[in-house]
Amino acid sequence: MNMRKLSLARKKELFGFLFVAPWLFGFLLLLVVPLYQSIRFSFSKLTIEVTGYAIKNVGFENYRTALLSDPWFNRILTEAISQMVLNVPLIIFFSLFAATLLSQKFRGRAFARAVFFLPVVLASGVIASLDASNLLGQFMSSASTNLEGNFSGFKSVDLKPLLFEAGLDRSIVEYLTGAVDRIYQIISSSGVQIMIFLAGLQSISPSLYEAAKMEGATGYESFWKITFPMVTPLILTNTVYSIIDSFYNNGVTHYMQGITFQQLNFGLSAAMSWIYFIVITVILLISTYALSKRVFYQN
Repeated sequence: MNMRKLSLARKKELFGFLFVAPWLFGFLLLLVVPLYQSIRFSFSKLTIEVTGYAIKNVGFENYRTALLSDPWFNRILTEAISQMVLNVPLIIFFSLFAATLLSQKFRGRAFARAVFFLPVVLASGVIASLDASNLLGQFMSSASTNLEGNFSGFKSVDLKPLLFEAGLDRSIVEYLTGAVDRIYQIISSSGVQIMIFLAGLQSISPSLYEAAKMEGATGYESFWKITFPMVTPLILTNTVYSIIDSFYNNGVTHYMQGITFQQLNFGLSAAMSWIYFIVITVILLISTYALSKRVFYQN
């Protein structure tokens, strides 16, 4: 194929296909068969035999058991969705705030960026398996839950009276104090989002801020009129990433693993997995549709 004779649009299509080709090849090679088997298992009852396993078709019985009979699945799934709804806005807000600070010029900026990216390193690989011995996490958790101790640096109970005296509604106070209690979880889940926002902020042309400054715009006005509209596509990207990341390793996945490897009920766990997948897909579609209406794209 002669690349010189191809149009620019055709070259972009070709490069786009080459970019996704490794993922597409891996999906066809490694995931198509397991997905088919998972769908098949969700409508079947598996029994382990000496020569392997036997499959008996039971229709939607596994789905009815998961949704109507299982005492824990609906509760754990609801809790996971509630935690996602509470945490994702806080993660996006904190990530944008931190990235805005890190995009400024100051001494030690490279070190500060490395510190904010540490949560990604700490949450990966072998280090993630040592979470039980995470001294910082234990310190933050005990500081927010041990309300009878002498340490009061991270206690939301000390913040509640101040917010109530300020005249805030109880629901707002509970949300803000809950964010204080989950500060370690929010920070540890914001590393990738900070890097994405930081890359987007650095791509904004300085001439826009110079023109705004010449017109007399304040820093506050420049943020809401220039910075925030320009990073709205990244808010959409980070929201999708944060939603998926919040559903990656939680009580639902642990419960399904127990159904699979402890109770050896592969059909029920497969049905739960597909219900979980459908719920995540619906949440992503709704959130993506809602945010995409407010995304600003520069021509």
